Amino acid sequence: MTYNLWGTPNSLYTGKARSYLIKQGIAFTNRAAGEAHFLKDVTSKVGRWIIPVLEGSDGLIVQDGADIIRHFEAQGPTRYPAFPATPRHAIISQIFELFGGEGMLRPAMHYRWNFDDANLAFLEMDFARSLAPTHAPPEVQAGVFAMASKRMRMAMAGFGVTPETIPAIEASYAEFLALFDTHLASSPYLLGGAPTIGDYGLFAPLYAHLARDPYPQRLMQSSAHRVWRWTERMRCADSDAGEYGAPDPVLLANDAVPETLKALLRFVADDYLPEVRAFVAFINDWLAARPNLETGTSGLDRPQIRQLGEIEFVWRGHHVKAWAMHYRLYLLQMVQAVYDAADDAAQTSIADLLAETELSELITLRTTRRIERRDHLEVWSARV
Repeated sequence: MTYNLWGTPNSLYTGKARSYLIKQGIAFTNRAAGEAHFLKDVTSKVGRWIIPVLEGSDGLIVQDGADIIRHFEAQGPTRYPAFPATPRHAIISQIFELFGGEGMLRPAMHYRWNFDDANLAFLEMDFARSLAPTHAPPEVQAGVFAMASKRMRMAMAGFGVTPETIPAIEASYAEFLALFDTHLASSPYLLGGAPTIGDYGLFAPLYAHLARDPYPQRLMQSSAHRVWRWTERMRCADSDAGEYGAPDPVLLANDAVPETLKALLRFVADDYLPEVRAFVAFINDWLAARPNLETGTSGLDRPQIRQLGEIEFVWRGHHVKAWAMHYRLYLLQMVQAVYDAADDAAQTSIADLLAETELSELITLRTTRRIERRDHLEVWSARV
C-alpha cells in the first residue's frame, strides 16, 4: 500500500508524523493541504479541515500525529519501536509526547509570530505555498497567508502568549534548551540510541517552529547545537549519530534514567504541571455541569471547535489564561494508561521515579469521564 501524508512543512503536528514515517522506513508522499483533493475529498471524510491526515491507497484515513504513530505500531514490529517495553522508559516517553505537543506551544507560537523582522518574509512564502490552492496567483497566496497569520496571532493568547508573559516564555525556553542540550551530550535520543514517542512529541515544536523558522533557528543553532543536531537526526532514516561513535539503536539498559533526564522531568513538573492541574479541574467542573452529556459526542455545537473553555493558572509568577482542550486530556490519559497497565512492581518503579521528579500528579490528576477518538474527533466516553 502507498500513503499520502497531507499537511504542511511548517505544521507542528504534521512534523511529528513525518518524522516517524521517515524513521520507520515507511514509504510515503508529502502532499500539501492546499491541493484540491485534500480540500474536497479528504476533509469530507475527516469531517473538518485539520492536519495531518494519512491517506492510504486502499482508502485508509487516519487523522492526528499520535494516532498515525499508533496505527503503524499496532500493525506489528517496527524498525524503532515507539513505545518502550520497560516501565520507566514507557512513562517517560509518554510524558514527553504530552509535554512536547502541548506544553511547548507557548515558545513555539511566540518565536514564530513575534519576530516579524526575521520571520515574516519566510512565513509569507512558506504558508502561502502549502495552504493556497495549487498554482494560485500571488494575490490569492497573499490572501491565504493573511488569513492564516491573523488566525494564528489571535490564537497565541489562547496558549498564554501575551506581552506580560513573553519574558517568562523566553526564560523557560532557554532553560529547556540548556537541559535538553546537556542530556544529549551522552545519547543521540531522549532514551538512548533510538527514538521513541517522546522524541516525536518533542520534535513537533522543536522542528516545525523552533528549528525551521529563521529567528528561533539561529537561536537554537547558537545556544543548543546538540538540540539542533537532534532535529536534523529526527529527519533522517538512519541514526545520523556519528558524533556518538555510531551507537547501537537500542534504549538505555536496565530501564535507566540518568540524572540529566531527571532534570528534564523536573523542568516539566515546574513548567507544565500548573496548567495540567488547571485544565483537569476545569474539565471536571465542565462535566459536572453537564450530567446528561451524550456519550460519543464532543459536547460542543460544532466538531471544528476544539476548546472547551478558558482556564487560569499561575505560571512563573504570572496569571496565565489559556484554553482547556479535549486533546490535551487525550494525551494525558496516555501517560496514565502506562501506569494503569503496569503490574505492581512496575507501578512502584514508576511511582518512585515520578515522586523523585515531582511529577506524581500526572498519575493522580484524573477526570470523571475519558476522552476517546472516534471518526477523527475527540469525544466523551461513558462515565468512569
